[in-house]
Amino acid sequence: MTNKEIAQHFRKLGQIMELHGENPFKIRSYSNAYRTLRSLEQPLSEMSAEEMGQIKGVGKAIQGKIQELLETGKMNTLEKYRAKTPAGVEEMLNIKGFGPKKIMAVWEGLGVESVGELLYAVNENRLVELKGFGKKTQEELRKKLEYYQKSKDRFHYAALEPIAGKLAESVRAALPDEVPVSLCGAIRRKAVVLDEIELLIGQEDAAKVLETADVLQKLAPSNGSYTARTVEEDVPVRIYSCPKAQFGSTLFKLTAADDFSAAVQAHFSTADWEGKATEAAVFEQLSLPVIPPELREEGWSLDLAKAGKLPQLIEEQDIQGVVHAHTTYSDGAHTLRDMAEYAKNQGFSYLGLTDHSKSAFYANGLQPERVRQQMEEVDALNQELAPFRIFKGIESDILNDGSLDYAEEVLKAFDFIIASVHSNLRMDEAKATQRLITAIENPYTSMLGHPTGRLLLSREGYPIDHKKVLDACAANGVAVEINANPYRLDLDWTWIPYALEKGILLSINPDAHSKAGIHDIHFGLQAARKGGLTAAQCVNAKSAEAFIKALQR
Repeated sequence: MTNKEIAQHFRKLGQIMELHGENPFKIRSYSNAYRTLRSLEQPLSEMSAEEMGQIKGVGKAIQGKIQELLETGKMNTLEKYRAKTPAGVEEMLNIKGFGPKKIMAVWEGLGVESVGELLYAVNENRLVELKGFGKKTQEELRKKLEYYQKSKDRFHYAALEPIAGKLAESVRAALPDEVPVSLCGAIRRKAVVLDEIELLIGQEDAAKVLETADVLQKLAPSNGSYTARTVEEDVPVRIYSCPKAQFGSTLFKLTAADDFSAAVQAHFSTADWEGKATEAAVFEQLSLPVIPPELREEGWSLDLAKAGKLPQLIEEQDIQGVVHAHTTYSDGAHTLRDMAEYAKNQGFSYLGLTDHSKSAFYANGLQPERVRQQMEEVDALNQELAPFRIFKGIESDILNDGSLDYAEEVLKAFDFIIASVHSNLRMDEAKATQRLITAIENPYTSMLGHPTGRLLLSREGYPIDHKKVLDACAANGVAVEINANPYRLDLDWTWIPYALEKGILLSINPDAHSKAGIHDIHFGLQAARKGGLTAAQCVNAKSAEAFIKALQR
């Protein structure tokens, strides 16, 4: 173990002890040991006990811990503190400029236990309620967190989409106009989580051209392709190339996920679609309609295409209303008026207002008197902004027993209710499933919000029996949310076909905590298309009148 590795153990010990409010003197001694040991020239592993004892600031306790590390590779004291610290909280210590005291504040104050949960809390404007946090601090933390997440091995689709678009444009500019270029692989299918950006170029020596064009860095051959990194963001890229005459066939092959590819191979021979310059020519040769890239994940889309039943996928312009939005009444960044006017100016016909309910104390949830106050403001704004309409909704917490957190007299005053779980997330499948079903069976529940509570790349979500939950929604006429926040995208797209088969209406909801958050509808729509959603089966693709009628129980 090197000196720097040993020093890092003392640094981590001091940080974790500070998290737990331990003796400041000990914390300082370990921090000093970190600074001293990392700068030593002579390896600690080659020092005698006497030599170690002569190092400034290294007493018997620290010396014993160094010896323990050299002999076992572990420090028992550090392991003891790690055992009572969630791994995600420890990971937060890696975020520069976000120290133990602030980590402890969000851990204790908001129950945040991972980097992803922290970024989500920042996006929901929750940190401003904590002592020591203001809007400026929260915004600075957002940038640090986004940088930290981009530096990790996997990426949300939303993080790579703009980078991939910019990269494709740069590559096209570096090559002759007649050379075809396209994104391919998982990013072209708009997968919700990505490992890299994949790009196909219809020129066999394209890699040599790109090496001199300053478009990519660290270009290296890898199994018939090239790996690289983007110049500015240092994001991983994989480059494929092929003759221009085979571009369409190669793009078709590289875009297909394994399951879709297996389905193609089961119905067609490779000779049926090889040697085509365009994808359109490939589908024409196979006597199939063009299957959108988003649908090339699983074999069912090929079966529908062969049967002439490929769905007309929902488009962004089909969405008529913003459903699931928060304001300054709870934990939103903008006022009710701001959100309504912005939605109207963006061309939407209505806003489904859903601030947090009273149990969401962490989000300034609305007590009944504040519900009435908000409804009065909605009435006034509806008069002023007509024909644009604001619907009086709430995101009601599903309590531990499955009940909603208002009395019936309050529940019946809302136009619609999204029921969501926000607390007590550590449930087994039976408990979580029954909790949701109880809420679904409540006659005032209009829609089930983010069914599993997951945060992509951060929190897996509580386990549920999806079929039982969706069957309950079908039986009770409850719509299901596709939460469009790129960290959620929950309901997962793989369950959309089953929901549609059961006749359930889905809603692409931004869960907007700011005006900018409304634009997350874009990411929810991408996921919805992967599951085969059409405008007819999307509740907020309906007019205002049809929307509220569809949600009536």
